[in-house]
Amino acid sequence: MKVVQSPLFVKRVRKFHKTQKEELDIQIKNILKNPELGHEKKGDLKGIYILKFKVKDKQFLLSYRVKHDILELIMIGEHENYYRNLKGYLKTK
Repeated sequence: MKVVQSPLFVKRVRKFHKTQKEELDIQIKNILKNPELGHEKKGDLKGIYILKFKVKDKQFLLSYRVKHDILELIMIGEHENYYRNLKGYLKTK
């Protein structure tokens, strides 16, 4: 499966610490093994999966979608305003 990262995803991952990046890599490998690992959203975000995971004491949300054997990593961040920002990003895309 091919992995594609959105510009927003890349921008946010650059700010991560080493331990956060290591945990993110583990979660991405888990998604590649089982693409339906996250919870599929409904309504405006239909077709988008959200995977929640913790790094130390912070919880992160990772949004992705799978189309035609391509895993698109859309956005990662903490819960505050996450869905609002995700909807805004998808509208501009």
